[in-house]
Amino acid sequence: MNPPSPRVAALAPAAPPAGRASHQIDRAAVQLAARGLLLALGADVDAEALQETPRRMADAYAELLTPQPFRATTFPNVDGYDELIVARAIPFHSLCMHHLLPFHGVAHVGYIPGERIIGLSKLGRVVELFARDLQIQERLTTQIAGWLQHELGPQGVGVVLEAEHLCMSLRGVQKLGAKTVTSALHGLVRDDARTRQEFLALTMRTSHDQ
Repeated sequence: MNPPSPRVAALAPAAPPAGRASHQIDRAAVQLAARGLLLALGADVDAEALQETPRRMADAYAELLTPQPFRATTFPNVDGYDELIVARAIPFHSLCMHHLLPFHGVAHVGYIPGERIIGLSKLGRVVELFARDLQIQERLTTQIAGWLQHELGPQGVGVVLEAEHLCMSLRGVQKLGAKTVTSALHGLVRDDARTRQEFLALTMRTSHDQ
């Protein structure tokens, strides 16, 4: 008897998952706007060193805001595994929607399987999918957790993000190295005290080791 086939879900910018808006980047318009910004800042856009800067800015923002499509392959949980699966310290970077300055850090993503499990590398792909957008950390956290909840139907989901925001490090209060921590917990990870403590202990251990 052949084993059950994996379920494969295709993710692409043309059909964004729940929680992520679809948008197209007009590089020509971005380049024109970048030139206007440089002029407004008093820069000499005709100087040799700055002539290609608007194009480079357009290319950079397009890269930062365009996630790579991937196939989210899930498999039957044939062994009935019902404990936490956690990927710790997944690096990510995103753009603050309030200042267009980067924030970066690590994501800890875990879930308790229901009927299906997902390839471990895809947990990192999901983080990147939502991080490559104009973001706030709180929304990014809930979007990652919501995607896992929707795609897997797990018994529980936990997501913790730790990040440094350049809008806080380089301007304003200028607190270099300060970290912001956000979490989103669903199902047993939220409601069962033992499971919640186990998940948070795993993420705290990673934090203390850094």
